[in-house]
Amino acid sequence: MSILSEAQAKAILDKVVALSTADETSAQLTGGVQGNVRFARNDISTSGIVDDADLAVQVAFGKRVGVATINQFDDASLERVVRRAEDLARLAPENPEYMPLVGKQTYRPTDTYSASTAALTAEARARIAQASIDPCRGRGLVAAGFLEDGHTFFAHANSNGNFGYQQSTGADYTCTVRTEDGRGSGWVGSNVQDIEQFDAANDVQIAMRKAAASVDARALEPGKYTVILEPAAAAGLVSFMMNFFDARSADEGRSFLSKAGGGNKIGEQIMDPRVNIYTDPWHPEVPVLPWDGEGLPRQKAPIIEGGKVANLEYSRYWSAKQGKPETAGWGNIIMEGGTKSTADLIAGTDRGILVTRTWYIRLVDPQTVLLTGLTRDGTFYIENGQLKYPVKNFRFNESPVIMLNNIDELGRAVRVKADEGGTMLLPPMKVRDFTFTSLSDAV
Repeated sequence: MSILSEAQAKAILDKVVALSTADETSAQLTGGVQGNVRFARNDISTSGIVDDADLAVQVAFGKRVGVATINQFDDASLERVVRRAEDLARLAPENPEYMPLVGKQTYRPTDTYSASTAALTAEARARIAQASIDPCRGRGLVAAGFLEDGHTFFAHANSNGNFGYQQSTGADYTCTVRTEDGRGSGWVGSNVQDIEQFDAANDVQIAMRKAAASVDARALEPGKYTVILEPAAAAGLVSFMMNFFDARSADEGRSFLSKAGGGNKIGEQIMDPRVNIYTDPWHPEVPVLPWDGEGLPRQKAPIIEGGKVANLEYSRYWSAKQGKPETAGWGNIIMEGGTKSTADLIAGTDRGILVTRTWYIRLVDPQTVLLTGLTRDGTFYIENGQLKYPVKNFRFNESPVIMLNNIDELGRAVRVKADEGGTMLLPPMKVRDFTFTSLSDAV
């Protein structure tokens, strides 16, 4: 199927809308080419290419809604999927929260496409794997990792005349390096839109150094410590927290952003004044599609401003119920930082712990966003501005809300992949009183 052009996608979607007899019809056509290579034990283990496209059709008779999908686009198949959606809608109960489709919108394109990523070949993926493996061979180190890249298109249309089309690219790379005896482990990850911005041979050196240096880890007593969270480690906690920035759950008393007596905490100080988080679909480092899942145009907007809640996400239904203007769902999360690197933050720390990754994070309490999880793949004790020795991994019980009230310093923000999906721009963070509750023998 490969990539459908804007004209090809629009022709299919126009046919779908014209075939429908429902009160309202919307359709989304997505597809593309995704490639991958996996390596383990210093050798490539699997590789593959997935080339696919899917059409989802939603129709509504009043507030009765039906959805059907298909991946064939001849005229007979298009009619079949529309009729299937209509049959389902007629059988469905009314959805009291159904919102009429958006009208015709204007989208300002975002720069989500890179020709170099779109042109990535199986041979190029193999070279990236080789650049990760070769430095480990003969040095008592073993590499394992995964590269996945994609060139995709997104198109949508509805019976109100709205239409949007755009292409995107991206690549996600992770590599874990272990010592041959399994006692040391290091990790590195990169998420890029343009593959030319990525250098596996350079990145793997980070994982190699941490793997070699993390052997013979010492046990420290659990407790509260000053920690430096690398951006990937911070992403695990911050991305989890951002799921709670939903106006409805806050207004209904189900969130840490719920206000005593009703309502939400928009305008209230909840974090250190240095915390500034916003969304911007046109940000050059983390651009995203210019529309959300409802087809509303995305805008740049503050979320946390000077530590105060500036905005929450409103669904179209909740916007109407609360008398708020409709706004698009956020596509990316950007947190401002300073100018220092992680190494600079370490150099300025008398005593603390460096955390490479946070892992297996689970929610303990939604009212405080208390999370539990583990550190892994390189945890080190800092003394007098230097990494002195590796320490055993910890289980932590910490709320990112409390964590962002205990900031000592923020470094330079970098692009990372959020644990909950999507892309983020996050700084390394030096925070005090981070709570470790027990030790883990895992590396």
